Amino acid sequence: MIKWLGGAAAAIAIAFGAAAVSGQWNDGAAQGPVPTLEDAIPAAESMAAGADITTIDVDPSALAGGGSDVEAAAVQDTPTLQAALASDTDTASMQHASDERFVVKRILPIEGPIKYGEWHWDTEGVPAGPIVMTVDLDARVISVFRGGYEIGAAAVLLGTQDHPTPLGTFPIRYKMRHNVSEKYNNAPMPYSMFLTTDGIALHGSDVQNGFASHGCIGMPDEFAAKVFGVAKKGDKVIITRGETMGMGDAII
Repeated sequence: MIKWLGGAAAAIAIAFGAAAVSGQWNDGAAQGPVPTLEDAIPAAESMAAGADITTIDVDPSALAGGGSDVEAAAVQDTPTLQAALASDTDTASMQHASDERFVVKRILPIEGPIKYGEWHWDTEGVPAGPIVMTVDLDARVISVFRGGYEIGAAAVLLGTQDHPTPLGTFPIRYKMRHNVSEKYNNAPMPYSMFLTTDGIALHGSDVQNGFASHGCIGMPDEFAAKVFGVAKKGDKVIITRGETMGMGDAII
C-alpha cells in the first residue's frame, strides 16, 4: 500500500484562505505548468529491484537424490541450475536490503502545520541513499526522503478541479533547470522535474495561499533548487490523498 508522510506529523493540515475555500484560484504567471515536450527524454517507467532470474523447473526428487540416474546426472552436470539456485538466495537478500532503503527511519522535527511558503531541509548526518518523494493532496505537503530519512518538507501548490494533480507513483522522466511554460504565457517554471508525458512536473513557484497550478506541484524556489540538486531521472514521486504512515513503515 502506498502511504504518505508529511513533515513532522502524519496529520499536518494547512489553513486555506477565502480564495482557496471558494474555489476562486489565482492562476498567476508563476502557476502555469504545461511545457512543450518535443525534447523530452523519458526515463524507464519502472525500476527493477534486481536482475532478471530465469526460472528452471526441477523435479524435487532429483534434487533430493531420489530420482532416476538420468535425472541425478542432469542435476549434477548442470552448473547453470546450481547458479540459478544460488542466485535466488542472493536476489532475496538483495531485495530485503533494497527494501530497507525505503523504510522510514527519520521524520523531521517540525512543530505545527507547514504554512504556505514555508519549507524545511536537513541532510546533516544522513547517509547516502535513494531519493523518493511523497506528496499528499489533502495536506498539500511534499516530503523528500533519502535512504528512508526525511530530509525535506514544504507546503506546495497543486492543481484545481479543472486541472487536477494526478494520483499515483511517477518516475522523474527528465529535468530542466531553466524552463518556462509555452502554453501559459511563458510562466516561469524553474527547477522543473517532469513526471508525465503531458507536462505534469515538480517545479519552483511563488507558493502563496489562494494560488494554484494547472496540475503541477509547485514548490518554493529555494526548496525546489535543493530538490533539483539531489533528485535524478528515475527517482519516484508518490502522490496520494490523505494516506499516512509512521516510523518503520515502508514508503514504497
